[in-house]
Amino acid sequence: MNIPNKLLVLTITLIGALSIAGCGKTEDKGPTPEAKTTVGTEIDDGAITTKVKSALLADADVKSFDIKVETRKGEVQLSGFVDNQTQIDRAIAVAKGVEGVKKVDNKMSIKVVETTVGEKIDDGVVTTKVKAALLGDSSIKSSDLSVVTRDGVVQLSGFVDNQTQIDRATEVARGVEGVMNVINETSIKK
Repeated sequence: MNIPNKLLVLTITLIGALSIAGCGKTEDKGPTPEAKTTVGTEIDDGAITTKVKSALLADADVKSFDIKVETRKGEVQLSGFVDNQTQIDRAIAVAKGVEGVKKVDNKMSIKVVETTVGEKIDDGVVTTKVKAALLGDSSIKSSDLSVVTRDGVVQLSGFVDNQTQIDRATEVARGVEGVMNVINETSIKK
């Protein structure tokens, strides 16, 4: 199947999934709690994340390889390590300029010193260990978390259900060998 046909099949599948998701009828029973994330919202958030990442990559001043992008209900969270405040300011401005972005939450940190290749490898190992530890803890929705390590400092970001999950993620990360400190920049889902 050629690429245009694959795109057509994907588009039809997504339209079908969205129409099925929107077919349910509910009775009016007064005020309802805030709606959960829907398939459509998830798709929109994924598209926004992709657009923001692309915009950051296209901006020569940002160098977005060290910036993680997460989106929930149009709110974009930027995290990771950058060289200076100018890069933070520019990344926020770029993200705000993307269609569909309702709010930008800055969780980026400035790098303290330049690392060596050996330290980068060690940081990669620490990141992998922290991700594995978070996956192994059933009380944390670790698929909603990003982990970045710089000079042994682990930064956690993303969206979780409650403060207990934030606290537990910090505790789990601190217990991993090689972790010097944990900066927990996660947010509670709204």
